[in-house]
Amino acid sequence: MKPLEGILVLEFCQFMAGPSAGLRLADLGARVIKIERPVHGEGGRQIAIKNLFVDGSSLVFQTVNRNKESYAANLKDADDLNRVKELIKQADVMTHNFRPGVMEKIGLDYKTVQAINPQLVYATVTGYGTEGPWAKKPGQDLLVQCMSGLVNLTGNKKDEPVPMGLATADLITGTHLVHGILAAIIKRGKTNKGSLVEVSLLESMLDFQFEVITTYLNDGKQAPKRAKQGSAHAYLGAPYGVYKTKDGYISLAMGSLINLAKILECTALESYTDSNSWFEKRDEIMDILRDFLIKRNTNEWLTILEAGGIWCSDVYDYKTLLNHEAYKVLGMDQKLKLNSGEDVHTTRCPIRLNDEKLYASKAAPRVGEHTDALIKEFNL
Repeated sequence: MKPLEGILVLEFCQFMAGPSAGLRLADLGARVIKIERPVHGEGGRQIAIKNLFVDGSSLVFQTVNRNKESYAANLKDADDLNRVKELIKQADVMTHNFRPGVMEKIGLDYKTVQAINPQLVYATVTGYGTEGPWAKKPGQDLLVQCMSGLVNLTGNKKDEPVPMGLATADLITGTHLVHGILAAIIKRGKTNKGSLVEVSLLESMLDFQFEVITTYLNDGKQAPKRAKQGSAHAYLGAPYGVYKTKDGYISLAMGSLINLAKILECTALESYTDSNSWFEKRDEIMDILRDFLIKRNTNEWLTILEAGGIWCSDVYDYKTLLNHEAYKVLGMDQKLKLNSGEDVHTTRCPIRLNDEKLYASKAAPRVGEHTDALIKEFNL
C-alpha cells in the first residue's frame, strides 16, 4: 500500500508547477483528478518541447500527468460548476495555479470552498504571491529565474545572465507545494480542519538560493562573482569547477588545494598555502589547473585523483549516462502505454518506499476521459 492511498486530490492546475505537485502525489498513491476545460483541456497540453506531441497532447504534458484521471468541466456553466462543487465536498485536497482573482470570479476561492468542505486542504501556486506590484505578472519559469537573480550565478565571468536549462522555478515550486500539502494533511489528522497552503514561483526561487542570498546579506552585500572560466559556483574558490582534459572534461569539487597539488604533483600550485587565496586568486589558480589537466585523458586523471580521495567526476552527456551501468542499476526507466498505442519512455518517481521503486500504473489521460465514470461514482 502506498502512503497516500485514500487521498483524493482535485487538480485545477495547468502547465508545470501545479501538475508536477500532482504528479508526485499520484506517484505516492493519491488519486489525482484533473479538472479540465472540455475539448482542449489544460493549457499544458499544447506547450511542447521541440514540438513533440503524442496521443494529441504534448510530450511534456504526458511526462507530468501520469497516474491521473481527467474530468472535463466548463466552470462558467452553472450545472458543471455545481457538479464540481459536489466533487469538492468529497475531496481531501484541491490545487490550482490561476492568477489572483480568477477563482474568486468563478466562485471557487478558499473561503467559498472552505464552507463547502471545511476539512479540505486548499493549495495554490502563484507567480509572485497575491499582493504587491508583481502579483498579476505572468508566472513563467524564465521570467522568474531572471527576476529572482538566479541567472547571475551560472556561467562564466564575461557571460551575459545565464538561465538554467530546465523549468527550475516550476519544479522547485511544485516540490514546495507537495511539502505544504503533506504538512496540512498531517495537521488535519490532529485538528480535523483543512488549511490554506500557498506557494509562489518567486518565493520558491528565493528559497532555492537561500545559501547564496544569505552569503550576500552577511558579506557586505557584494554581488556574486563568477569565475573567469569553468565556473561552477560564484561563491566558492578554486579548484571548484569544470576543466577540459585531453579527451573531454573533468569536474573538481571543493577540497584542499594543498592536498590536490601534492596528488597531481603540480608544483605551480604549491605556493597557494593560504586558503583565503583559493577564492581571492581563483582565476589564476584555475588557469594553472587548466594548463595542467589538458595534458592527460579524463580517465587517467580520475584514476589518480580518486585514489587520493579527491572529489571529482567525468562530465557525461545523456547518451553516455543513460548507457552506463551506474544508471541502469537504478531502474529509472519506465514505458507508459497511451490510448493511441504509442509508448512514452520516461523516468520513474525518484522516491523508494521500503526498498520498492515507484513506477506508474497508467499514462496521462485524454481530456475528459473519466468524466462519465466519475459522475456516476461520486453521484454528481
